[in-house]
Amino acid sequence: MNALLDTLREALGPAHVLTEPSDVLPFVVDWRRRYEGLPLAVVRPADTEEVAAVVRACAAAGVAMVPQGGNTGLCGGATPDRSAAQVVISLGRLNRIRALDPDNDTITVEAGCVLAQVQAAASEAGRLFPLSLASEGSCVVGGNLSTNAGGTGVLRYGNTRELTLGLEVVLPSGDILDLLRGLRKDNTGYDLKHLFIGAEGTLGIITAAVMKLYPAPTAAGTALVACDTPRQAVALLGLARRHGGARLTAFELFSATCLELVLKHYPGCVPPFSPPAGAMSSASAGSQSLTSTPSMRDRKALAWLYPQYVLVEFSDAGDTADLAALTEAVLAEALEAGLIRDAVISASDAQRKALWALRENVSEAQAHEGRNIKHDVSVPTSAIADFIESTDALLEAAFPGARRVTFGHLGDGNLHYNLAAPVGVDPLEFEARLDAVNELVHDSVARFRGSISAEHGIGQLKRDELPRYKSATELSVMRAVKAALDPNGLMNPGKLLATG
Repeated sequence: MNALLDTLREALGPAHVLTEPSDVLPFVVDWRRRYEGLPLAVVRPADTEEVAAVVRACAAAGVAMVPQGGNTGLCGGATPDRSAAQVVISLGRLNRIRALDPDNDTITVEAGCVLAQVQAAASEAGRLFPLSLASEGSCVVGGNLSTNAGGTGVLRYGNTRELTLGLEVVLPSGDILDLLRGLRKDNTGYDLKHLFIGAEGTLGIITAAVMKLYPAPTAAGTALVACDTPRQAVALLGLARRHGGARLTAFELFSATCLELVLKHYPGCVPPFSPPAGAMSSASAGSQSLTSTPSMRDRKALAWLYPQYVLVEFSDAGDTADLAALTEAVLAEALEAGLIRDAVISASDAQRKALWALRENVSEAQAHEGRNIKHDVSVPTSAIADFIESTDALLEAAFPGARRVTFGHLGDGNLHYNLAAPVGVDPLEFEARLDAVNELVHDSVARFRGSISAEHGIGQLKRDELPRYKSATELSVMRAVKAALDPNGLMNPGKLLATG
């Protein structure tokens, strides 16, 4: 191994081959702190050629490699094992925006670019890069591609896969596959880029990508809506689609439990509605409620006014008044149809951000509450209400009192169907029942022809569950692709597919 380390130091410079425990620590613990690895080294190449040099050296030595982006993944997909025999290849130094073509509406970025950096570059050119995640200030494009990240804009713009026109990839052999073409039409055989998107670094290392851009919206109509059931929320989605078409850009569901946790752990967030609850609030009423500062006791009471909340947003390059009128028309019809109980429409950008904060802080609020059991699942949108009702009942029967922290991207069928310990139960004690809870939830997902991973990937967290929910034929094809591109099994082993 010393010979390999010498080769890597020569290729990258000694400062970028890390072996000391204190130096490697930030790269070997996953974001949720469930996995901690022990690598041979962490290397930090500066460009694609250096990545290729690292891969060739490791392949010649028979040493496994673990590609890593921003290390913000939720399934342990970028964490090495504890064998002290794997090399972590951190892509943080590949952080250049190579080109921005406003006429072609494309941006070419390296894998280590932070997502917010790409969004800002697009904005400066009057364009929108629509991928938006809670971790956008720290996650990087390479990780987004490797997990086919989703987020809040999928309803209008699609997952990362749909936003990608071309890739540059270092193959397990060390060869560079240049697919950096900004073409929307290219019918010349297999579309190879799709092999690497969502593959979690098991087939090669993505080093750059050509991504789609869109005209920057100039107006938004944002509302927070209260309703009684997910079934009503699904009906509201249909209504919003009929009226708004492509202008409907977000439709986010979260339960009263979610709102309670946000209000508990984020004192800057305030309840969106003030009792007594009446008809749809006007924009001015919304302004009043968003700037009020009730006591914590009032916050808790208000959080339980309604069982479900939906954040709805329309956006386009038109006029704010037109979108406000559209939003009001949709909510007025929904109120008349009995689909909603109350609503508040933002009257300013500050109010819009305050409404979004109630949704975007859910995941962190649950983390502040203590250890919990997370699920990132998807089912057909038409089945969401039935899935939630039936799975809630099964969980209550099996694990009485478990708090269901249900939220997600209703417009694309993706739910973060999470569970917190019952009140008064030690979260660690509840987490010890992880396997039984997961099996119940994932079996329910399978009954609705859904997926056990909508946007977070498989990693090592769900690797051993995959054979329960994928057919033998599907797994056989996946293994055949893996064997063809990585015959020696050196690229991120132990992730996505079980070895052996």
